[in-house]
Amino acid sequence: MNIGDVATRAGLPAKTIRYYEDIGLIRPLRDQNGYRAFREADVHKLVFLGRARALGFSIDECRALLALWEDRDRASADVRRIATDHLAQIEAKIADLQDMRDTLGTLVRKCAGDDRPDCPILKSLAAPDQ
Repeated sequence: MNIGDVATRAGLPAKTIRYYEDIGLIRPLRDQNGYRAFREADVHKLVFLGRARALGFSIDECRALLALWEDRDRASADVRRIATDHLAQIEAKIADLQDMRDTLGTLVRKCAGDDRPDCPILKSLAAPDQ
């Protein structure tokens, strides 16, 4: 299969596939003419990587998950640890975003939004860290 066919089947841009190859996540064979010759296994890896990236796993986490996926003697505890750590990161980001939303919401409600120059939003942004 060529890169266009694989990109369509995996649902990834060819540029992403080339990047994954550059960083060693996939290693397609090469034809005698030097063109990439993707196998079915490469498509499966790319679909796997696409799903993992869609869940927000980092490249390093994807590399670890891919290695575990390929290791038939893996311990599911290793997979769970990676996923649990990632879930904790997501939950922390959600908490940070909720705090940001609450703070900004309060500032927006305090701002009259009229022709006067007084603005609690700008005042808060200019205030030194507390």
